[in-house]
Amino acid sequence: MTLPPNMPRTGLWVNGLDLQPPTMVAELAAELEATGLGAIWLSEGLAHDPFVTAAGLLAATRSLVVGTGIAVIYGRHPHWMRASARAVLDAHPGRFLFGLGTSNPLVVEGVLGLEYRKPLAALGEYLDELDQPDALRGRLGLPDPGPLPRVLAALGPRALRLAADRADGAITYLVPPEHTSQARAILGPERALVVEQAVVVGSDDDSARARARAHVGAYLSNPGYRDSWRRLGFTDADLAGTGSDRLLDALVAVGQDEVDRRVAAHLAAGADHVCLQALPAEPFTIPVEQWKLLASMEIGH
Repeated sequence: MTLPPNMPRTGLWVNGLDLQPPTMVAELAAELEATGLGAIWLSEGLAHDPFVTAAGLLAATRSLVVGTGIAVIYGRHPHWMRASARAVLDAHPGRFLFGLGTSNPLVVEGVLGLEYRKPLAALGEYLDELDQPDALRGRLGLPDPGPLPRVLAALGPRALRLAADRADGAITYLVPPEHTSQARAILGPERALVVEQAVVVGSDDDSARARARAHVGAYLSNPGYRDSWRRLGFTDADLAGTGSDRLLDALVAVGQDEVDRRVAAHLAAGADHVCLQALPAEPFTIPVEQWKLLASMEIGH
């Protein structure tokens, strides 16, 4: 997959924008773009549709690339998922990246009230339907544009192979550069690899450590992430309690110098793009100052 020609080596992975007023979100995107930001990935929060949010961000900016990281397949008929992604892509060619995946049981069952199925089987079947010829276009006598370019959320080897076989690339999450090297080997040279990297900048050490521990701790009970970390050599001792310091240091980059080093390591390991998730001091708050600082840093250049 060829990423958009203006796609930078780094961008932001943002949480919580769907909880904010759309006008404020549009103004913030334009301000960040003026600071130097080139790409935003929207982590679906389920409050607003990510395609609507993406369209608003794209309309408010001139060259910003926006991606869904990821749009959840549950609760969305493949026809409507395809139509939504196609509408944004057609309105802003070369500036939108369609990422999709299964999310996790906490979201699917706890929030949506739907049964969470085995992720690979569910995603494979969804892709089968997503790639069916558009029946509505057929009835209207319109040409079918074919499958949408897309990247899949993937962690394990089988998920990465699915991304290599059925998509244009993969998005990984909460992984160190060692995983990026393994992912690149599975995807091969032709597929895009987008890597999320959790960071804390502009904070004292104690606050940064607390943020890292809270962030990683939220995923420690998730079997998919635990399996991913075990494959990388972390032990049950690392995964106990709120996570070992070794685990936290591997997954969260603290301070501008370490962010620079971590991004460079991901890129050297085969990432095409690294999206930085700034961890806020309080859940569901917007770390605007961190975003501005990250946007202004010449990372990955």
